[in-house]
Amino acid sequence: MDTPLPSAIAAWQSRGRRVRVLGHEVFVLDEGPKNDPEPLLLLHGFPSSGFDFHLALPLLAAARRVVVHDHLGFGLSDKPERYSYSLHEQADAAIAVFRALGIERGHLLAHDYGTSIATELLARRHQNLLPISLSSVTLCNGSVHLELAHLTPSQRLLRAPLVGPLFARIAQKPIFKAQLRKILGDPASVSDDELDLMWTLMIRDGGRERLPTLIGYLDERVRFRHRWTAALLAFDGPAHVLWGRRDPVAVTAIAERLATELCRARVSWLDRLGHYPMLEDPEAWSGAALAFLDGLEKPEGQARAGS
Repeated sequence: MDTPLPSAIAAWQSRGRRVRVLGHEVFVLDEGPKNDPEPLLLLHGFPSSGFDFHLALPLLAAARRVVVHDHLGFGLSDKPERYSYSLHEQADAAIAVFRALGIERGHLLAHDYGTSIATELLARRHQNLLPISLSSVTLCNGSVHLELAHLTPSQRLLRAPLVGPLFARIAQKPIFKAQLRKILGDPASVSDDELDLMWTLMIRDGGRERLPTLIGYLDERVRFRHRWTAALLAFDGPAHVLWGRRDPVAVTAIAERLATELCRARVSWLDRLGHYPMLEDPEAWSGAALAFLDGLEKPEGQARAGS
C-alpha cells in the first residue's frame, strides 16, 4: 500500500482532477485563463510525470491556459497491470483528455517521451484523423531519432527482456537520483527533494512494476520511425525545437535533425541546461517557450529573433 503523498505532491493533486478516458482515470491540471482559445498542451517525459512542469506552470499559466496530464502508467494517473502502454494508446488518451475538456485547438509542447506521442498526433493530423487543430508544436529534449540518442544505463537495462523486470524490482532511489543528476546540465541544479518527489510519483500505485512495459516506447520509436518521420516532414505549421544543449541523452544532433525536418522550425538553445530544462531553470525554459508563442501572434517582421 502506498504511503501518504508528500505535501508538495498532495498540493499538486488538489489543484487537478481525474478524468475518465478509455476506461481509465487520468490526472489532469487545467490552469490559466479559461477563455484562452488556444491552450498550451503539455506532454511529459519518461519515467516521470506532469509534475516535471510544476515550477514552470505558474510562469506559463500567467499568460496562457495550460493543460497537463499524466500519461497512463505515470504519476497520479491509473497504472493498469494488463495494458500495452503503446504510444498509440497514449496518443488516444491525450486526445480523449483534450476532447473531455472541450479543447478544439491548441499549442502542443512535448518533452522526452512526450515527443513521440506528439509525432503520433502529427501522423494522425497528416492523415486527417486528428480531431483537434494544432496551432504549433514545440519539441523539447526528446530522442525522437533513437539512432542518435545515448541511452542511460537504466534505460538499457529496463529494455532487456529478461533483465528489465528484475532491475525494476531491485532498483533503489539512490541509483535513480545519481543517474538523473548525470543527465542535467549542472548536477546541482535540481534539489534532492525534487528528485525524491519524482521517485515517489514514479513508483506509487505499482509504477515500479510497469517500467519494463513502459520502456517499450523505445522499440516503437524504431518500429514506427518512418511513419513519424513522414509526419514531421509533412507538418507545415509553426514549430519550435526547444533544447537543453548539455543533454547527454537527447543530444544536439537530434535537435539539429528536427530543425531540418520541420519546414517552419525555430530553434532555441538553452546552453547551460540538460535533459530536464524545465526543472533546471524554469524561468529560462518558460521564457523561451512563451517567446516563441508570442512571436506567432505578431506580424512576421516583428517576431522575436531566435535564441
